[in-house]
Amino acid sequence: MIRGSRDGDHLVGGGEAPADLRVGLVAWLLAVVFIIFVFRLFQLQILEGADLASRSERNSVRTLTLDAPRGDIVDREGRVLATSRPAFRLRVIPNEIRSRESTYAVLGELLDRDGAVLADRVGQPRGRKRFQPVVLEGDLSYEQRARVETHRYALPGVVTDMTPHRIYVEAELAAHVLGNIGQIGSRELENPQFSEYRSGEVIGKAGLEAGLESHLRGDSGGRNVVVDVAGREVETIDEVEPIPGGRLVLTLDLDIQAEAEKVFDSEGLDQPDKMGALVAMDPRTGEVLALVSRPAYDPNDFAGGIDESTWSELTGDAWRPLRNRAVADQYPPGSIYKPIVAMAGLSEGILDPEEKVNCPGHYRLGSRVYRCWKHEGHGEVNLEEALRGSCDVYFYKLGLELGVDVIGKYASQFGLGTATGIELPGERSGLVPTRQWKEQNRGEAWIKGETVSASIGQGYNLATPIQLAHAYSILAGRGVAQQPYLIKRLETWDGRLVKDMSPNQTWSSGLDQEALELVRQALISAVEGPDATGALAQVEGLSVAGKTATSQVVSLDLIKGLEPEEIPIKFRDHALFAAFAPADDPEIVVVVVVEHAGAGGGAVAAPMAQRVLARYFDKNGYPGSLDEEQSVERPLEGRIDDDA
Repeated sequence: MIRGSRDGDHLVGGGEAPADLRVGLVAWLLAVVFIIFVFRLFQLQILEGADLASRSERNSVRTLTLDAPRGDIVDREGRVLATSRPAFRLRVIPNEIRSRESTYAVLGELLDRDGAVLADRVGQPRGRKRFQPVVLEGDLSYEQRARVETHRYALPGVVTDMTPHRIYVEAELAAHVLGNIGQIGSRELENPQFSEYRSGEVIGKAGLEAGLESHLRGDSGGRNVVVDVAGREVETIDEVEPIPGGRLVLTLDLDIQAEAEKVFDSEGLDQPDKMGALVAMDPRTGEVLALVSRPAYDPNDFAGGIDESTWSELTGDAWRPLRNRAVADQYPPGSIYKPIVAMAGLSEGILDPEEKVNCPGHYRLGSRVYRCWKHEGHGEVNLEEALRGSCDVYFYKLGLELGVDVIGKYASQFGLGTATGIELPGERSGLVPTRQWKEQNRGEAWIKGETVSASIGQGYNLATPIQLAHAYSILAGRGVAQQPYLIKRLETWDGRLVKDMSPNQTWSSGLDQEALELVRQALISAVEGPDATGALAQVEGLSVAGKTATSQVVSLDLIKGLEPEEIPIKFRDHALFAAFAPADDPEIVVVVVVEHAGAGGGAVAAPMAQRVLARYFDKNGYPGSLDEEQSVERPLEGRIDDDA
């Protein structure tokens, strides 16, 4: 079958052509792929090689510091006064910024800041500082964070991360005790004491935040991450968690502190808030229950980096709100000093407490006349009556008999002229004048007229409110007192005891007990007796001992002939009051200083102390009332005058 055989040959021969075609097509495709590969290799290696090499060098491992939360500060009952919360911050790494001008201009737009100011803040660091992040914003708002995150990948060198942010729960409350934080300065960084700190880190700047920095700071952690050219984290290599700072337990009582702050408020009256200081402490232990300085400030303004306008407002204020008046301002103690002069007279045996001294309203020494605050005079008065009515003439005469050196000796036994050692930076030591002091510091001899002024707490005499509280603690403790202190104990962040900070340093004055009891009884009379200058400090159901004072700020010649309302505020007298209660077994001492009050301690400072005393005893189960209407608007009934 020749036809069939030919057909088979044709079929076999026809099947070879498609196979050759397929082989050729595959070869052609392989050649094209090879050409593309070679071209791409040429592009990467030759055309873009330099740029890619540069980018690969910018892909690196970045070490991120994880800041430790600062330790909490709590009151004696564990109520939080200062703590930390999470916040987002913005930092720049100078070495990674491509275009300095455009980067800061964009950041200025995103943060609602001046780009030039941001650039100046970073500067142009050199050396290793180029690689250290600089904080531009410590607490981004939600809107700021959203804007920055939207553009961050177009801003190499800009880093946002979460960090602990300091928060002061009660704002201005106890601001001068707690203090504030801020970024470490260039001078501090140059100090070997701060060798472990980096630029941009926060550090305690005032108050206990500064004094207990090493305990509150904590230990930073860190994270090593791989980042790409856009600053994106590719992966985390390793991480060390930060250790929070230690806890600080204070002697302060938040309830007493709050009342002590409140008494300086004008409470809706058409007048500014009062200025000055208040200290309340337990004379049995030395624990400070409240410490106030007014005007105050909000330390929260410093936590995220204080803005220029707020800083200018605080530093430009003539009344110095940043200054802690309770420990760093020195005042003439005025008549608060009189019990010390009385103690000197009794202890030296030259004062008969029952002997009457005539006060006609003035005292003449040579050609000069020294007046009593009560112009018509007190008449015939003994020691108790002189302290109750705060008679100046009685103490003029007593002071001249004693002499300034003897007065100074007893003032020193009450702790005046020496810093108390309280744990706050900037405490001053006050001044107890003597003949030797004047000769060494003024190059002049002491004169009798200066003894007259010194005997009523004027002249060169100076004391801080904390010193006056300590002095009256010695009176309250019958010659024995403990060193004032603010810190009960240090704890770890989770509450384990690190150190009990109670100083247990007893101040034993060696004063005569009989003399002390006579003065104590006179101080009770100065609050509770007839025509008592301190009557507005009375607390229902309790016995209160105390002494009013009005300390002169300038020479009377400067304000002679002016009505009280015409005297410039800075020339007006200070009002003071010191008290302890219960008088027989004291638990609390309160000292109030109201600057430029324009009225006496009995009218201004005594009712303020009364409210603090009443709050303390109300809290501790005593029958005292915290009726503000009674304590603030109580009628004077003709008993209160401005005492000297």
